[in-house]
Amino acid sequence: IFRETLSKRGVRVITGLGKYFRQIDKNRNGFLSQAALKEALKVFHLEMPEGDFESLWLILDDSKSDKVDYGEFTRAIFGEMNEYRKAFVRKAYMKLDFNKTGSVPMVDVRKCYCAK
Repeated sequence: IFRETLSKRGVRVITGLGKYFRQIDKNRNGFLSQAALKEALKVFHLEMPEGDFESLWLILDDSKSDKVDYGEFTRAIFGEMNEYRKAFVRKAYMKLDFNKTGSVPMVDVRKCYCAK
């Protein structure tokens, strides 16, 4: 049900949630507590009955660490990328990593990409 609600609301809600998650992640560890996730969903008008939230939390916190990272959240909602999309991302990354170091500094990204 949650996935259906998010798919109706669109990508802007997901990206908005991501931005919100980064803002409330004060210690920059990439993880959210159960209370923080509940508050974020409330801010984006994605409230749900307590039982449904508990079920969602059990799915998201599959490592039983009492915390969830944004990557786990998006994979749980969207699933893994399909092979076509993965190949496209790999191809773009190979263009960005022209020094073949395995990482891409922001300076190199700026050389190849303009958001205008």
